[in-house]
Amino acid sequence: MSQKTALICGVSGQDGSFLARLLLEKGYRVVGTSRDAYTHSFSNLHRLGIRERVETRSLAPNDFRSVLQVLTSVEPAEIYYLAGQSSVGLSFDQPIETMQSISEGVMNLLEAMRFLKMPARLFHAASSEAFGETPEPADEQTPFRPRSPYGIAKATAYWLVSSYREAYGLHACNGILFNHESPFRPDRFVTMKIVAAAARIAAGSGETLRLGNLEIERDWGWAPEYVDAMWRVLQQPVPGDFVLGSGTTHRLRDFVEKAFALAGLDWNDHVVADSTLFRPYDIGVSRANPSKAARVLGWRATTSFDEMMKLLFESACSSLGHKTA
Repeated sequence: MSQKTALICGVSGQDGSFLARLLLEKGYRVVGTSRDAYTHSFSNLHRLGIRERVETRSLAPNDFRSVLQVLTSVEPAEIYYLAGQSSVGLSFDQPIETMQSISEGVMNLLEAMRFLKMPARLFHAASSEAFGETPEPADEQTPFRPRSPYGIAKATAYWLVSSYREAYGLHACNGILFNHESPFRPDRFVTMKIVAAAARIAAGSGETLRLGNLEIERDWGWAPEYVDAMWRVLQQPVPGDFVLGSGTTHRLRDFVEKAFALAGLDWNDHVVADSTLFRPYDIGVSRANPSKAARVLGWRATTSFDEMMKLLFESACSSLGHKTA
């Protein structure tokens, strides 16, 4: 059998780097993109020890010509769109960039696939933020009510994928991803902000951690497991959409308490709630019902919340040169 080629748009991010490693292990030729591949450090690929095995291309997702050129030269069998502005909080400050990088990027990929009559399979990393509030666990039939520019952009991209699949017969799929973490998350994400601060305070920094709304509830999972689900989605003979989450929910307060407990500290002594850090709107509860993924893909998130927290904290300590017990 000939070697499959996978194109990962956004290979430098958390999910892109873990996905690249997974696909290389499965024998794929992996090509990854960033806006300027010649100057990008691809530090996550280096951390995983796979930089030399991943081909890279420059691609501007909101430039149709750029997308067309890359698809023509790479000729991928599978395309994973993980690119775009990825922070909910930042989307309130940069709504236009968020919309363009997510929805226009997906539109250009779909249109290029249609134009080229390309038989490739497309996975779009949709987001639980498209649901808005989910007091009841959200499945594939739950209506979208996004409450942020990021959620709106992801919902738009979701419907573009669905529309092109139905109108043109493209093998295009959405994975509606709930929160998933790893040490590769950028520091601007609140999860990494918390874990890194707990490690520094345990090392004697003496700082106070200021956070926004501690009562929000999220469905958190371990990122390396979620890229396996992405791959499984594209192996299905019939394209479709899947909710990908752990099925368990915790408060941000629980996350903070656990991070500081791992550091041997009482979080109440080091954390201050700051109302100025609240977003214009923040989803209170986000819950996943991933039963379809379990039934059809044979996929379940297996790393528990406590295991995830331990892995994150150990990595934060390691980056400071400290060992954990």
